[in-house]
Amino acid sequence: MTRILSIQNSADNTAQNLWNDSQIEVTEIADFRNALSLIMEKRYDGVYFSGVPECLTKGLSGSEVLDCIPMGVALLDQQNRIIFANKRLTGWFPDQEFVGLNFYEAVGSPSIIGSEPSPLSSAVARSKRCEAEIQIGDRYFVMSVTPVIRENEKVEQLVVSLFESTETTEQRQKLTALHQAGVALADLRPEEIYEMEIEERIELLKDNIIHYTNDLLDFDVIEVRLVDPKSKLMTPLLSVGINSGVAERPLFAKATENGVTGFVAATGKSYLCEDTTNDPIYLDGLMGAKSSLTVPLKHHNEVIGSFNIESPEVGRFTESDLRFVECFAHDIANAINTLNLLNAQQTNTALRSVEAVRSAVALPVDQILNDAVQAIGAYIGHDPAVTARLSAILENARTIKKAIQAVGQEMTCTEEIPQCVKPDSHPLLFNKRILVIDADKEVRSSAHMLLEKYGCVVETACEGREAILMVKNSGDASSYDAIIADIRLPDIGGYELLIKLREFVPNPPLVLMTGFGYDPGHSIVKAREAGLRANAVLFKPFRLDQLLKICEETVLHFDSQAAK
Repeated sequence: MTRILSIQNSADNTAQNLWNDSQIEVTEIADFRNALSLIMEKRYDGVYFSGVPECLTKGLSGSEVLDCIPMGVALLDQQNRIIFANKRLTGWFPDQEFVGLNFYEAVGSPSIIGSEPSPLSSAVARSKRCEAEIQIGDRYFVMSVTPVIRENEKVEQLVVSLFESTETTEQRQKLTALHQAGVALADLRPEEIYEMEIEERIELLKDNIIHYTNDLLDFDVIEVRLVDPKSKLMTPLLSVGINSGVAERPLFAKATENGVTGFVAATGKSYLCEDTTNDPIYLDGLMGAKSSLTVPLKHHNEVIGSFNIESPEVGRFTESDLRFVECFAHDIANAINTLNLLNAQQTNTALRSVEAVRSAVALPVDQILNDAVQAIGAYIGHDPAVTARLSAILENARTIKKAIQAVGQEMTCTEEIPQCVKPDSHPLLFNKRILVIDADKEVRSSAHMLLEKYGCVVETACEGREAILMVKNSGDASSYDAIIADIRLPDIGGYELLIKLREFVPNPPLVLMTGFGYDPGHSIVKAREAGLRANAVLFKPFRLDQLLKICEETVLHFDSQAAK
């Protein structure tokens, strides 16, 4: 809307027909004093003169003009005593006699803010205008000092103007305080980062948000929700003053049917609801809420959540409140991102630690398993205690592997792993036992590294005889869900391994590995003729997805066979 001030002679009505545009708002006035005051307050986009207004032909004195402007003006002598003060200045301090008083004394000994400690002296010394901000009681003013220089180039007088800036200054101070509070939201010392768990850091952030929202913004009904990037479900991070049933209500980042919160998260736009009873998208939050203010939480222009405030008063929130809340929301988003980075780093460190432990112990534990089953196979005595002891060694070695895996799962919170690096979910493989048989140490080590991150329990052997003994001593509780073997082992071929395994497992879940086109003993052909599944072949070198696929197919096939 364009605002026009029309100054015209009271007898002239010709301008009334000029303003037919609905986008123009016109204020007509004939009193030039009032018009001058309105112009100085910058309330209008333009001024229209209809001829020569009568008020201009009558003339105004300089003091009358100064009395019309929206700032205090004083003229000082060389001793900073007041010679003249306009009505605006004297009206701010009605109990004070101005003329003849020192300027600072007349306005109540103000505090000077900023880097210009003495604007009156500086204006005289530099012979040019100086500006400073001053505080008088609980009010703030911008003070401008302009020297009056005569022909002798000496400063004989000073013109001082005061423009009240209380509202602007208080808003700036509030924004500064909000920014400082925002920085403090996730400002953790090194010892706190070291000592605090992820949940404790989150609780500290929530407490800080509540404290600063109450203290600086004077709002006490708030809700913060975070958006899941995949599902778009908005999960409550904190909720204060919101009805518990409403706080637990599932909301999604969608522009429709999910209230103001969903709309803000979907569009990335703030929403000021002045009257909830007449708002088409508002959903109940606070019991009896009459107005609300909701802003998006953004990081790098991506909406990560929403910040919602509610009030039982109609029209409680203003555009100024909206700016303050948007500023604070920006810092909340940064604080959440900082915590996510810290948590992701902690998770990454835990993952690396777990992988290092697994890598270090995987093959040595496998060797213990191999030695234990060979000892059991070679023992021909009849002492049940020795047999039990050997079986206990075998079981303890497997328990060590399970314990390492369980600790790893407990230490690594997968929710904190960024989506871009989080491994795909393969629930079919979780807790499935895989036996990998290959003479190449790197292949056995890689099997542990690749499969255990998906929850597989991996054991390895370097030759057929060890593998047969491990299958023989696996028992029903520890039987293998998949057995992956190279077709050329040091002591036996893939076909022979299949035949031997059938002595203990009628239908072993065997997969044979081979290089492309290399099968001089025709092991795969013979194994297929003996009942090996047609797709139970893995060609080297293989990709991770190929390994996972054949493991899942094997698990599915034999699980379905067992269910029949």
